[in-house]
Amino acid sequence: MATESCDVCERSVRIAGGIGDLWNFAFESTQGMTLELTDDSEFFLCFDCMERLPDDHEPTADDVAALRERTDPVEEDGNDFWHWK
Repeated sequence: MATESCDVCERSVRIAGGIGDLWNFAFESTQGMTLELTDDSEFFLCFDCMERLPDDHEPTADDVAALRERTDPVEEDGNDFWHWK
């Protein structure tokens, strides 16, 4: 199982696939993905943070930065809660 930290909420999310899943037969889905935005910026975001990007225009690095400012980082305490301002 591979994980990566969301660039907005900093939560460590699961990335499905890879050799680790072959040996432990994990069939869980991916919880985030890398987005390449129209301004040539690139971010790894969890699906919850992706849903909070604006949908009235193509998101840019400025939109991700604004989302990051409105989002409190998730504490790694075993809970899967996001803390939005």
